[in-house]
Amino acid sequence: MGHRDKTVKLNITSSHRVAMFSNMAASLLQHRIIRTTDSKAKALKPLVDRIISTAKGNDLHAKRLVARTIHDKKAFKKLFEEIVPQFKDRQSGFSRVIKLGVRRGDGAPISVVELLIDKPVIVEDAKEKGKKGKAVASSKPAKTKKAAAGKSKKT
Repeated sequence: MGHRDKTVKLNITSSHRVAMFSNMAASLLQHRIIRTTDSKAKALKPLVDRIISTAKGNDLHAKRLVARTIHDKKAFKKLFEEIVPQFKDRQSGFSRVIKLGVRRGDGAPISVVELLIDKPVIVEDAKEKGKKGKAVASSKPAKTKKAAAGKSKKT
């Protein structure tokens, strides 16, 4: 029978699984998109959707419930300040899983999990585009111990 077997075990201990999904959810909230194996992505999606649904309450109780899972302060702050306002009109389906193919080394199926929010716009300054850090070579060569020892013997 398949009663109460909604959790995908992934052949790891429960404490490892909880920590891994907590870290993956924080990374997804922080970076908007992450790349992982197919089975981990499928297990992460409902967790992230549930976190965002809870965070939409935006009260102290919701923050405490989310803080159980998201331990990273930057991701927690970004969730409540940037991500939740973008999902105010959406009832569900806050993330999606896109299959990419197989990993080259071991053939594991790879997927991308991404939040369905707008991509951040990066504005580059025209002055900063042309500038690059260039190394400046010194005009005098550095003296080594052998060169210093060789000069003292000759004189």
